[in-house]
Amino acid sequence: MRTEDEAKRQADGGEIAEAPSRSPVVAPIRKEKTDRRNDGQPQRPVRRYVLIGIGGILALAALYFGYEWLTVGRYLVSTEDAYVHVDFSIIAPKVTGYVASVPVAENQPVKAGEPLVVLDGGDYQLALDSAEARIASQRATLERLDRQVASSEASVEQAKAQKISADADVEQAQADYARYETLAASDYASRQRLETSKAARDRAVAAQRQAVAGITAAEADSDVVRAQKAEAQQGLRELEFARDRAQRDLDGATLRAPVDGVVGNLAVAVGDYVTPGKRLLAVVPLKEIYIDANFKETQIADLKPGTPVKIEIDAYPDREIRGEVAGVAPASGAVFSLLPPENATGNFTKIVQRVPVRVRVPEDVAAEGMLRPGLSVVVTADPHGVLPQENN
Repeated sequence: MRTEDEAKRQADGGEIAEAPSRSPVVAPIRKEKTDRRNDGQPQRPVRRYVLIGIGGILALAALYFGYEWLTVGRYLVSTEDAYVHVDFSIIAPKVTGYVASVPVAENQPVKAGEPLVVLDGGDYQLALDSAEARIASQRATLERLDRQVASSEASVEQAKAQKISADADVEQAQADYARYETLAASDYASRQRLETSKAARDRAVAAQRQAVAGITAAEADSDVVRAQKAEAQQGLRELEFARDRAQRDLDGATLRAPVDGVVGNLAVAVGDYVTPGKRLLAVVPLKEIYIDANFKETQIADLKPGTPVKIEIDAYPDREIRGEVAGVAPASGAVFSLLPPENATGNFTKIVQRVPVRVRVPEDVAAEGMLRPGLSVVVTADPHGVLPQENN
């Protein structure tokens, strides 16, 4: 009967109840559990070591950055509100005219004095030639007046000489008349002789008066000629001014670069009609760039001209340069704005103000031309000199 029951259980997949039969089945199950536990044992030490390593790295990082902040970071002031600037030149004509040529292109480097825009200067050349012709005519007039002045001066001298001669004749005639008058009173001279000497005296006096009048007339003529000469000289100066203005207008027809730089914002073409003051292009002197950094008012206490700064350029993240503070603005940016804030009325909300600080860029860095106006930079000022010195 047992054999039959066991056979049924085996046929139905049941477990044999006898101890000798269960032992082979239970043993593999326990061994399988032991293997799983043994497989999990090596994983626990690795996880612990990883956590310990990460904790050590974090601790070392905290120590490093803490030491860095204590020795360097807390002495630095930094701002991201900083931009590259330059005082560029706006090129505009002083005269009107049609554009004859534009010998430069956008983004082209130019030297000081190089032609940028050339206007049609034909009218200005004609005005200059006309002024030169009028000056030549006026100079000829002055030469003629110079000769007249010399002639009038000679006439004055001649009149003066005649006056001297007339004075001598008067003196002689008066002496003769006095002598004959004395002789006639004593009947030593005839009455006719006395009358003749008197007539001679009167003629000498008349000649003297004529000589005086001649001097006056000659001097008046000389004064008139001198006045004409002075007027002609003034006219010559006015003509020379007109000539100089015509020359300036002609020179103004050629617009030249005022400084070394790069052409930008070119807005003119051949054939355009331009008027004085019209913006045609700009010349940007990249070698004269500077940085305006807007520091918070709580950061500027130790900033002064000469304070070293570190400059990080957003466009060149791998490049770091050194500069120095050139000056601190005399007022915050809000004061110089178009509409300064008025806090005397209404509700007041305190806002940290920003003060523009001018940063000077080293000449060798500026000469590279990599910094362009408008680029964003990060400026870190080092008032206490804790940053290590690095080459730009």
